[in-house]
Amino acid sequence: MEERWSTEHVLSLAPDAASQKAAGKLSAPAPWSAAGTDGDAVWGECKGSGSTPYRTVVELATPAYQCSCPSRKFPCKHALGLLLLWSGSPGSVPDGAEPADWAAEWLKGRQERAEQRVARAEAPVDPAAARRRAEKRSARVAAGAAELRLRLADRVRHGLADQSTAGPWEEVAARMVDAQAPGLATRVRELDAVPQQGLLAEYAMLHLLATAATRLDELPAPLAATVRARVGYTTEAAELLAGPTVRDRWQVLGTRTSPMEGGSDERLTTRRLWLRGAKTGRPALLIAFGRPGQAPELALPTGQVVEAELAFHPGARPLRAVLGTRHGTPAAAPDGPPPGLSVAEAVAGYGTAVADDPWLDAWPTVLTEVVPVLSEEGWHLTDGRHTVPVHRAAVPEAALWRLAAVSTGRPLTVFGEYGHRGFAPVTAWGPDGRPIGLAAP
Repeated sequence: MEERWSTEHVLSLAPDAASQKAAGKLSAPAPWSAAGTDGDAVWGECKGSGSTPYRTVVELATPAYQCSCPSRKFPCKHALGLLLLWSGSPGSVPDGAEPADWAAEWLKGRQERAEQRVARAEAPVDPAAARRRAEKRSARVAAGAAELRLRLADRVRHGLADQSTAGPWEEVAARMVDAQAPGLATRVRELDAVPQQGLLAEYAMLHLLATAATRLDELPAPLAATVRARVGYTTEAAELLAGPTVRDRWQVLGTRTSPMEGGSDERLTTRRLWLRGAKTGRPALLIAFGRPGQAPELALPTGQVVEAELAFHPGARPLRAVLGTRHGTPAAAPDGPPPGLSVAEAVAGYGTAVADDPWLDAWPTVLTEVVPVLSEEGWHLTDGRHTVPVHRAAVPEAALWRLAAVSTGRPLTVFGEYGHRGFAPVTAWGPDGRPIGLAAP
């Protein structure tokens, strides 16, 4: 039987705050009929303003949603309301039911489409054509990286304080897009927002990356893979899953979705989920995207453990992964917080990671026995011997006050990302040992 989700987890699937509020009004049994679940899906009919109820079905593993309402938001308020009803009122959504015909038809069609995608991914490709495309792109990227190095050298030659010939970096970023190096384009665009005192360091790191992009054949394979990823080369999920995978019982340490409340409808929604293997101890980062008005499909509750196979993107410090075959259903993690590090150990761990990947901004870290402190210099986390600043730009103010409220001056275990800008907390474990998402709505 599929374990029923928490209210917090259901609301984290919403595309915006308005959907959360509307779903709350549909979380009672009154508007619903013919609701049921078989452990793999939840379905039901919701009474609306018309004579025909809206038919809603949610496939729980991904999750995925289908509703007959005309809403352009995804998931809609009916799907969220049904999930809230399922999670909060088990008697209203009985277990062991057979899917309604309309729900079974949609679930069957979804399974068939998934099988077709697998078949297409396994179809043979023309190796000669693939090689020609790869060589053509490599030449474009190398030319773009060489141009970027000249632009950076020109800025330094004129002096950082001389803005007469500076101008915005957007034109250079557009050139990197033309060179099929979107990773370089993103880093170039960010230069316009860098304070002048930090420009030289950013120029140096970008120059190092551009130089490495022109010498990929000379680098060790893991470092070359890191550079390719930073430049903007991508690997299809199906290709990764066809290679080596790591099977483990992965605990979900935290999740962050942006933008959430107050987010722009014109931006992609990005969801990051951090996992750690119970046997291997490996950290992993899953990233899912949602189109404007839609939440990302991938959702795993913080604190749960899922046995699954992950395929990691290649690199000198592999972290990002794709989710493969799951084995069984998610289960609650053992009582209590996960094991963590002292502040000094976390700093040393990040230093080791940066030695492998010089462009690494942060590394997932669990800090143990730390207390949040607000001083004149800002927020910090301290274990009594050492202190790290909080990366304020990456953490909403409300999340920090929530962390302080959970702590009430007592030491906590906190998961987040630690880097040269500080520590960005994502999850805290309260006195009862239960995880609390600091960025949760």
